[in-house]
Amino acid sequence: MRYLTILMIVLGIGCLGKKEQPNELTKAEAEEGWELLFDGVSTGGWHIYNKGEVPSAWTAIDGELVCRTGSDFPHGDLVSDKEYENFDLKFDWKITEGGNSGVFINVAEKPDNPTAWASGPEYQLLDFSHQDFEVTTKKTGGIFGFPWQGADLKLEPAGQWNHSRIKQQDGKVEFYLNGILTTRQDFKAGEWPDMIAQTHFKNFPDFGRHTRGHIVLQDWAKGISFRNIKIKTL
Repeated sequence: MRYLTILMIVLGIGCLGKKEQPNELTKAEAEEGWELLFDGVSTGGWHIYNKGEVPSAWTAIDGELVCRTGSDFPHGDLVSDKEYENFDLKFDWKITEGGNSGVFINVAEKPDNPTAWASGPEYQLLDFSHQDFEVTTKKTGGIFGFPWQGADLKLEPAGQWNHSRIKQQDGKVEFYLNGILTTRQDFKAGEWPDMIAQTHFKNFPDFGRHTRGHIVLQDWAKGISFRNIKIKTL
């Protein structure tokens, strides 16, 4: 009886000490319908914008989806193979010092759109030390190119993980950064085209016109890493 009690205690401690592993769904997430967009070991399910599955700067290293810097690697934005409309997307990211990147949604991938940002609104990702960090139209957690909505900003420094979330349903989108709501926008509202008209995106007729499309990770001059990329259809 004594040995059985000790065994139960040891097993209990082991269960308490078990931590959630990166790039895995918890039992609760699986039951709720979440899916992994990154398996932790490959770039399966993704391709380079307008180029398909070709070698690139994007690779899986130590459980992270990494965009490597330097001219030794072909560069380009990384595009989800599937398109999404009503969804809940969450992901962890860490950026290099002075880094600049983003996550695009509702991207219409086609030759007429030479880049992902020609059609897809961008969830901006910037490091504290980036020269544009204080620019109100380029705030981390905001829609790049559009006025910051004045929410609190809680951001971890370069080299440390941040957690972001993008929820979209019926054209209504919400951006979250480390648990804080930073942006809310209705892409079907009458004010949205007027907002676009006040930016340089007015020169790109497909920008912001869709509420369904690809999810795209931006390749920029500085390195960035992602993990725990998970999505649930709403």
